Amino acid sequence: MADREKVLAVLRKRFPGAPPEDMAAAANAIVGLGAEWREIVAFEQELLPHLPDTCADPDCLAARLRRGGHFKLLEHVPDDAAS
Repeated sequence: MADREKVLAVLRKRFPGAPPEDMAAAANAIVGLGAEWREIVAFEQELLPHLPDTCADPDCLAARLRRGGHFKLLEHVPDDAAS
């Protein structure tokens, strides 16, 4: 899914005071997501009600995308469906 060194570089930049062992554990978890998560490449209207209520406007995600926002939407795949 992601290169571990790139993930570590981002984590170090975002969380400069975090202990190295925490950074390593987080990077391992992110890189290890693999088959248990899949990227949703097409926005589906039925997903909207399940998104966190982070803004009052229900179309805020679409509006942010139109303004150039970039998102990666991942869906957790049940263990029996991952293989």
